[in-house]
Amino acid sequence: MTSLDTPTTPLKTVGWIHVRDGRLLVVRSRDNELFFMPGGKLDPGESDTEALVREIEEELGVLLDPATVRSGLVAEAPGHGLDGRLVRMHCFYAEPLPGSPEPAPRAEVGELTWVTGSEAHRVPPAGRIVLEHLVDAGVLAA
Repeated sequence: MTSLDTPTTPLKTVGWIHVRDGRLLVVRSRDNELFFMPGGKLDPGESDTEALVREIEEELGVLLDPATVRSGLVAEAPGHGLDGRLVRMHCFYAEPLPGSPEPAPRAEVGELTWVTGSEAHRVPPAGRIVLEHLVDAGVLAA
């Protein structure tokens, strides 16, 4: 932990907003009951875009086109299993590079699924904020 990363500062993460047929792609690690946005924490010195591209390739095998990364929203909420510490998840839209494979579980990801707004009980608090935002924007099925 650096001096800028303390238990009282929100944990900064990135998440990929990938919606298909009115459903949001979410993933679950092998040891977790909840589904999370694909993405994760930034490595030291890494930009949001670099972290997003790296995490999505590691977790799902999808190669994102960095030129298409655009901001979606920032969701801040208590992190699941983090003893009340806040997570500040910067969510981005991005398109896969042509010829990139379909998302498939890799690394710590044991399962992926697609959820609608009515499945908020399957995601942690920050994910619920994202679901609500996408439903309100008409992007996600209610």
